Amino acid sequence: MGPKTAARLVFHLLNRPRAEAVALADAIVAVKDRVRLCTRCFALTEADVCDFCTDTRRDQTLLCVVADAKDVYALERTSAYRGRYHVLGGLISPMDGIGPAQLRVRELIERIGTESPSEVIVATNPNAEGEATALYLSRLIAPSGVTVTRLAYGLPIGGDLDYADEVTLARALEGRRTL
Repeated sequence: MGPKTAARLVFHLLNRPRAEAVALADAIVAVKDRVRLCTRCFALTEADVCDFCTDTRRDQTLLCVVADAKDVYALERTSAYRGRYHVLGGLISPMDGIGPAQLRVRELIERIGTESPSEVIVATNPNAEGEATALYLSRLIAPSGVTVTRLAYGLPIGGDLDYADEVTLARALEGRRTL
C-alpha cells in the first residue's frame, strides 16, 4: 500500500463510526490468528490442508510451482488451471542471500517423489530471480523423468507491438505457435 492509499484509508476511517474501526481491527487480528500455510502445498488456508489440495476434481497429474501464495490466487482468477500447487516461499536470489535451502525445494522434490505428477509447471516471474529459480528446478527435477514446463512469454492481449520492449518481442517470436 502506498502513501496516498494509506492516507485515504486513514481519512475514511476517521469519518466512520468508532465501531466500524474496531470491527476492522478485529477482522485484521482474526486473519492473523486463523490464516496459515497449507501443510502440503504452502498456500494460504484456515485448515491444515487447503481446498486446492483436498479438491478431488483437480488434476492430480499437474503440479504448478509458484514463488508466493499470492501467485496461486492470480492463477486461480484465470479459471484456466485445474491442477495442484506448490509454493516455494520466494525465489533464488544470490544478491539477497536466498538460495535453494531457504526455499521449499526439498518439500517439492519429496512431493514429486510421492505424488508422481506427469508435469511440473514452473510459474515464476520472468525476471532474473524467476529465471534462475526455473532453471535450477528444471535441472533438479529432470532426472526424475517428470516433464518440466515454463509459462509462455509474449505480448499482452490488446497490446501494441510498437510499445513492447525488445526482450518481450524476442520471447514472443520464440514462443510462437501454429494457427
